[in-house]
Amino acid sequence: MTTLSTHVLDAEAGRPRVAVPVRLERDGEVLAEGVTDDDGRLRFARDLAPGVHRLVFEVDTPFYPEVIVAFRVTGDPPHLHVPILLSPFAFTTYRGS
Repeated sequence: MTTLSTHVLDAEAGRPRVAVPVRLERDGEVLAEGVTDDDGRLRFARDLAPGVHRLVFEVDTPFYPEVIVAFRVTGDPPHLHVPILLSPFAFTTYRGS
């Protein structure tokens, strides 16, 4: 099984984005919800089955009301970290470690 964490970084302010609501979904079902902590991080306390999952970040920037990142869970590596770097008119994501 695979665990998951995320991190939201505010590129414009140069610091973590605090209190961002985040949903973890699979096949239209909400598996977990939470908000980023004082360091912009959120760890989901559940194991993920293989397949395509989505993280939905309610970022509420001037252009993006939400950011959706779809990713595939294969079971390897055993932990996935999916951060986003956010600015008012752009975002970037990558598979972290």
